[in-house]
Amino acid sequence: MKISADPKKIEELLTRGVENIYPSKEFLESRLKSGQPLTLYTGYDPTAPTLHIGHGITLLKLRQFQELGHKIIMLIGDFTGMIGDPTDKTSARQKLTREQVLANCQNYQKQASAILNFSGKNLANVRFNSKWLAKMKMEDVLELSSNITVDQLLERDMFEKRHAEGKPIFLHEFLYPLLQGYDSVAMNVDGEVGGNDQTFNMLVGRDLQKIYNKKEKFVLTTKLLVDTSGKKMGKSEGNMVALSDAPEDMFGKVMSWSDDMIGKGFELCTTLPMTEAELILQSGANPRDAKLRLAFAVVKTFWGEEQAEKAQDHFMAVFQDKAKPQAMPELQPSAADIVTVLAEAKICASKSEARQVIAQGGVKINDTKVQSIEEKVKSGDVVQKGSRFFVKIK
Repeated sequence: MKISADPKKIEELLTRGVENIYPSKEFLESRLKSGQPLTLYTGYDPTAPTLHIGHGITLLKLRQFQELGHKIIMLIGDFTGMIGDPTDKTSARQKLTREQVLANCQNYQKQASAILNFSGKNLANVRFNSKWLAKMKMEDVLELSSNITVDQLLERDMFEKRHAEGKPIFLHEFLYPLLQGYDSVAMNVDGEVGGNDQTFNMLVGRDLQKIYNKKEKFVLTTKLLVDTSGKKMGKSEGNMVALSDAPEDMFGKVMSWSDDMIGKGFELCTTLPMTEAELILQSGANPRDAKLRLAFAVVKTFWGEEQAEKAQDHFMAVFQDKAKPQAMPELQPSAADIVTVLAEAKICASKSEARQVIAQGGVKINDTKVQSIEEKVKSGDVVQKGSRFFVKIK
């Protein structure tokens, strides 16, 4: 495929959803305008069985490179996923087995294919970092470790905080940035794309690429989609929009986002031209109307326009017209109390959350607000939390 140096597309790539570019925006802009093909990648550790919309942000950025003709690698961290990225963690991650990580990533390519092209001309490649990391000998690890100091690692915010709080930092967590960084060396890439929270790990790879392959690797970091508390929208925080979600579920979850996420949602999670998004935001429209446009654009991006229209119709019928969904999950609970029902239906993450939601008046049985955590359900009852979550009792 011929490399495109379209200035408008390059400017969009360099600015939309971008937090930082290393060594500089001008460096990457020059490479893109040169007409020479670039090889770049993003790594995805399979710590859960689905990609989520945070991953979708980097997939959309990779797509911009792919549409210009550059070579894209979707790297599955089947080796690093067993270690667990310590980024932003206040304690060590639980290590996963190889069987677990392989099971988790079974559908990653299928989910990513909503954004990336894995067939035809200029197809994206899927690679696994166990291919080189699992073959490293102790002398290789020692040599790799000689390229970074303990002081550099301790400067990372989460390590610094854990050290100050007297929490343990395990040696394998120190090794993680080096092993992730070595991916760049093993694939001998020109660049890497990742979320802004991955800056440290990606810059380690940039340093290693200079040392081992004498190559100036660019790093492009994307902005993060965060909720009102400043937490990432992702699997670790329990608030994720999964790429495996059905279109109507994805639509409903976006509608539950806070109003201050609308602008970032358009920028990071859709392919809607920013000129159109800005017109929506500047029109003074009711936030609910703007969010409806956002939800439609998000679902269209990941599922296509036809599914977005169906999802919107479903949302309007169920939530605006106060109708219950025609099909809803069923549950045969182990106990009849409402707290157990909410927890076992996974409408609430825990029984304590269920009690809190009930106290706030957010639960109904057959359209009647639940007044007490002692209330019981019977077969045929419909339990509802908020405006989006329903379960029928068997």
